[in-house]
Amino acid sequence: MNSKNKKIVLYHTWTTKTVVFMIFMLFLSGGIFAQDKKQVSGTVYDNTGNVLPGASVIEVGTKNATTTDFDGKFSLTVAVGSSIEISFIGSTTQKIQILSGTKSPIDVRLQNDGYMLAEVQVVAVGYGTQKKSDLTGAISTVKGDDLVKGTISSTEQVLQGKVAGLNVIRPSGDPAAGSTLRLRGGTSLTANNSPLIVVDGIAGVDINIVQPSDIKSVDVLKDASATAIYGSRGANGVIIITTKSGTKGVSVTYSGLSSIGYVADNLDLLSANQWRGYVRQTGNKDAIDYGGNTNWQKELEQTAISQSHTLSINSGKADSGFRTSLSYLNNEGVIKTTGLERLSGNVSAYQYLGDNKDVKFDMGLFANVDKWHPLDYRIFERSYNLNPTIPVYDANGDFTSVSGTIYENPVEILTNRIVDNERHRLLGYFKTEVKFLNDFLAVANISYEHNAVKGSTYKPSYAVMEGRTEDGYAQKTYAEYANAQGEIYVNYNKIIDKHNIGALAGYSYLENIYEGFGAQRSGFVTDAFSYNNLGAGYNYRLGDVYSYKGKSNLVSFYARANYSYDSKYLLTATVRRDGSSRFGENNKWGTFPSASVAWKISSEDFMSSSKGWLDNLKLRVGYGVTGNQDGIGEYKSLSILGVGNDSYYDPVTGTWSLAYSPKQNPNPDLKWESTKQINVGIDFTLFNRISGSFEYYSKKTDDLLYTYEVPQPPYLVGTMLANVGEMSNKGVELTLNAEIIKGDKFSWNANLTLGHNIQKIEKLSNTTYETDVIYSGSLHGLSGMSGQYSQIIAEGYPVGTFWGFKSAGLDADGKMLYYNAANDKVLGDALVDDDKRDLGNVQPDLTLGIGMNFTYGNFDLGVSGYGMFGQKALNATNMMLNDPNRLPAFNVPDDFLNSGITSSPKYSSYWIEDASFFRLQTLSLGYTLPLKYKSSKLRVYLMGENLFVLTSYKGVDPEIGLNAQDGVDQTGLAAPGIDKYNNYPRPTTISVGLNFTLNN
Repeated sequence: MNSKNKKIVLYHTWTTKTVVFMIFMLFLSGGIFAQDKKQVSGTVYDNTGNVLPGASVIEVGTKNATTTDFDGKFSLTVAVGSSIEISFIGSTTQKIQILSGTKSPIDVRLQNDGYMLAEVQVVAVGYGTQKKSDLTGAISTVKGDDLVKGTISSTEQVLQGKVAGLNVIRPSGDPAAGSTLRLRGGTSLTANNSPLIVVDGIAGVDINIVQPSDIKSVDVLKDASATAIYGSRGANGVIIITTKSGTKGVSVTYSGLSSIGYVADNLDLLSANQWRGYVRQTGNKDAIDYGGNTNWQKELEQTAISQSHTLSINSGKADSGFRTSLSYLNNEGVIKTTGLERLSGNVSAYQYLGDNKDVKFDMGLFANVDKWHPLDYRIFERSYNLNPTIPVYDANGDFTSVSGTIYENPVEILTNRIVDNERHRLLGYFKTEVKFLNDFLAVANISYEHNAVKGSTYKPSYAVMEGRTEDGYAQKTYAEYANAQGEIYVNYNKIIDKHNIGALAGYSYLENIYEGFGAQRSGFVTDAFSYNNLGAGYNYRLGDVYSYKGKSNLVSFYARANYSYDSKYLLTATVRRDGSSRFGENNKWGTFPSASVAWKISSEDFMSSSKGWLDNLKLRVGYGVTGNQDGIGEYKSLSILGVGNDSYYDPVTGTWSLAYSPKQNPNPDLKWESTKQINVGIDFTLFNRISGSFEYYSKKTDDLLYTYEVPQPPYLVGTMLANVGEMSNKGVELTLNAEIIKGDKFSWNANLTLGHNIQKIEKLSNTTYETDVIYSGSLHGLSGMSGQYSQIIAEGYPVGTFWGFKSAGLDADGKMLYYNAANDKVLGDALVDDDKRDLGNVQPDLTLGIGMNFTYGNFDLGVSGYGMFGQKALNATNMMLNDPNRLPAFNVPDDFLNSGITSSPKYSSYWIEDASFFRLQTLSLGYTLPLKYKSSKLRVYLMGENLFVLTSYKGVDPEIGLNAQDGVDQTGLAAPGIDKYNNYPRPTTISVGLNFTLNN
């Protein structure tokens, strides 16, 4: 082999070795640099142990990222040897290196850095959650610890004064009475005006199925861009309640409260000695002194002893957990025989399946039983009427009975009858969540709610009212409704570089069934059976037995899209399509869209110089359409026949039978009331101590439902429910939270909510259905006021406008003078309807809520109050009592003797008062004793409720409800702000409480 060939062979050999070596090294480097992948999962907590939904988890140096779900869980596939970075607004960022031996799942606890604390909150937005910093709609959040505490018998009370724009009106001190909710003004004349209640994702449930101690947080969705996801049920806003189910950790908690309640204020009427002094001074020979010395109001009252106890057990682990609680409430009323006794319990549980916990099951069961004794509110009018010299009992020990109109003994009315009511509530749900394809979450949810009320009444044959005239009267009633719901929806969330994309699509089906029956009978030869043997009554009458049943269905499709860029520019769009059996044939489906945008101005580079004093500034704008179908009711669009007063003779049977006749005209065009709303909001944080929001809103409700008179013919019935009117509400809201002092030993924080709303009826008529004015605020039942109305509903005025004569005071003889409407000339009683005018309205100009909390060492002091300002009220009670014809047979107020009034009262502005008030809601002082065992603690406290009210109103209480008779009206705006003998006193309560938590 020559040298040349040798070189070639050597070269070839070297080249082959080189190639083999390079290939070997390539594979080796590939083994080094193409690292193994590892899927890591875990849960992110804050420094208090609560999970953090929405926390960001990113593989450092890459775009590979995810966010934690509602339970704070995440799953991400990363390269072995890399690091993941976990961050959350308001918390310190934490890095964790992922090695081949790193065990999964991992728990990550982020520490609070004290920056923009309010933005850390996770808010329920309907079918999901969002960080507060990412919200584009108007949503207010109240944490469970910040809710109103005390002797709470109606769950709505916990929100009183806590949310700007939300009015919680509890017009009665009766423990069994509920509260009225109004968010940004009423939107309907005949339909429900209360917000939709959502509990743990179940929409449309009774708020009292949840007890205050079980509430973790409350999110109030105010504007249409936030509520449109609930379509035809979202026009009045949405209140989302999240309970404490699914809480991590093991603990046993007990809370107990014992209280004493008393009446602090009554109407100041003449005492027996004052009455006798009047008789002596006037020499009235017709006056009868019965020899007694009776304060009839006090005779109805008692010192109320109440108590409540709650025991809860929680065991929450990474894979599974449960929580159960049992509560007992016995809230005694300050009026004898009244009170509310409630036993409630709930249990919830969750279970994860799979190595990565991609499947989760949730279930919850809530139940409670209420027992109470309804009050005959006629006792208050009688207690104001009776001569104070009449004793409660006569010489024989029987109830004193004096003949006369509305002159029955109120203590006898209260005592000599049996009224027992009982309510059962049940709510159960089962939810399944499945994660798939990393970014998708599918949720299936089924629920069932059942609510039943049973009533039993017996008025014995010796009872003065109804009992004697009926020879005993008994009644039994039963009513129930059930809601069955099924929902399935899919959530998608993806982070791509600076883009955050979210989407939701779902389907919902709701079936509502209600039914009831009742029976009554009179004429009992013995009172021994009470209400337990109606068949023993011998007096048979038409209408003694009745029953009813109804059903409705609602089918819905909904979708929502969220997008943010660089966490600065945010967009949300929502649409829902509802099909309801309640709607008319021509309007079976309704579509409800919304959109909102937000701009985090403080995140822009040009705002960098403001850091330190302006930490957060965000502008929000939203618009949407929502509906209200509650005013339609079942079968309202159909032609209905019913039993009339006519009868006919059937020659076949030889008997007379009742005839059926048309009772309702068909209306195929009947549909939901539609509310369009625009909202502009600004969120801000100043000096890292003051946070708040300012909102402006304008909403207009079209297609208002009202029953109009129609001609006969062509219609068979003279009235028809139709969509005609329009109503507007405009207003502003301000919410402020401040950490005034943040010391190691002493702290002081405060919160303030303000709301201002202007309401106006824009339209009531069209070419088919016409009405100039709707008269409301009936004064029927008051002496001399039969057939009279105090208010009007008319175009250009808000609902609850008082309409009548303007008083010019009294003349020298004590007779009332009035102004002529045309020229304000003073007139006597020569008045005509044209002299009537606008006398003010019941809508407040301003609503206020305020609270402050102080801590010093282990001591804490809390104070909260709320108020309403600028609203008018008709003091119809005072109008009736200030009648010179009442003496000496009836009682009168103290100041009547110096009033100079000599003529019978007539409805006018003289009796309309400014009902502005501020109420000190609660004042509490507590001491927390830390226990050495695993952060367990014991707190004892003293609390006062309703300690004082600042007002110029002359009645018993300026907080007057929307119904003149019984204080609660959830369905309309027909008679607000009228004080008409509805004066169940609101008690002042002093309580001692104890909270104990044992952690393991």
